[in-house]
Amino acid sequence: MIGNPAVFIDSTVEDQALELRSYFKSLGAEISEEKSPKGIEDDLYKIIGVCDTCFKDGQEQDVESVLNSIVSMFVTLQIPISRAENLILNFCDQVKKTSSFNLGHVGLKVLWLLFQSLSEDCTMRYHVYFYLIQIAHDTDQIKAVFKDVDHLKQQFAACPPSNEQMQKLLRALHDVLLKSKQGELAAKVMIELLGTYTSENASQAREDAQRCIFAALADPNTFLLEPLLSLKPVKFLEGELIHDLLSIFVYEKLPAYIKFYQEHKEFVNSLGLDHNQNLKKMKLLTFMQLAETEKEMSFDLIQSELQISENEVEFRSFVQETTLCVKAFLGRRANILCHFCRECIS
Repeated sequence: MIGNPAVFIDSTVEDQALELRSYFKSLGAEISEEKSPKGIEDDLYKIIGVCDTCFKDGQEQDVESVLNSIVSMFVTLQIPISRAENLILNFCDQVKKTSSFNLGHVGLKVLWLLFQSLSEDCTMRYHVYFYLIQIAHDTDQIKAVFKDVDHLKQQFAACPPSNEQMQKLLRALHDVLLKSKQGELAAKVMIELLGTYTSENASQAREDAQRCIFAALADPNTFLLEPLLSLKPVKFLEGELIHDLLSIFVYEKLPAYIKFYQEHKEFVNSLGLDHNQNLKKMKLLTFMQLAETEKEMSFDLIQSELQISENEVEFRSFVQETTLCVKAFLGRRANILCHFCRECIS
């Protein structure tokens, strides 16, 4: 996570405004060096409007210092939220542009400073955090601002977002986590998202439910799929092909998937799922089922159930890869399997 907020600039807010006006003017921005006759809030509005001028050629340290100075003005002025809302959103829009100038990590630190500086019961914390997620997406730095779902809830405990806002945030988080190859966290976020729907509005979650199933099936490291079937939005999809496919990965073995694919090849491909990756995953899941139901597993049984050829290289490769997956998935039961695997490949 990003560290604690920095110490604010030790000067009056009026002096900061004049210094920033002069600085941006020197960079060619269309702004007067004189303070606004409308007051300090208008100064801040004008400064925010041109603050992206320093992104093009500015040094990282200078850009961060300038943007932090603007944050300090927000905090010092303590503008009522009814008037500060547009200022904060405009500032976040400008800071988001840092990603386009290879300054995204600076933008993350600045908005995290703003987020931490706002009172915990401030409704604008949600909006600032949403911008943080967008910058994290652009910079592949999601770990800097997101730990887990429980920590996320704690961040907004004093002023929870609306259900619609939380759904929007969780969708964005899910996309960023997938991009960052953090499938396990992404799955937890998606399950949290689907949990925000009730029996009454589960039908509205259709797209989210489909994305959840797709992400879970596509992730090569996600094997615990059964909990998805208990989610109301996923239940709403019962009878549809995507629900049938999920059920096969949960309850069936490799032959059932192969049969499904032969009958619905276009559908599987339209989802963007990789058939070969699906086969690989189903072999692992089938092997895990055998491990739970069979006291002993012969080579012939494995070869038959997993449709592995007699090619020794292929079999050894599969067993070696399976060992790690099974050990993580089955815990103590895996020790027996790992012994079996060692025997097979020794």
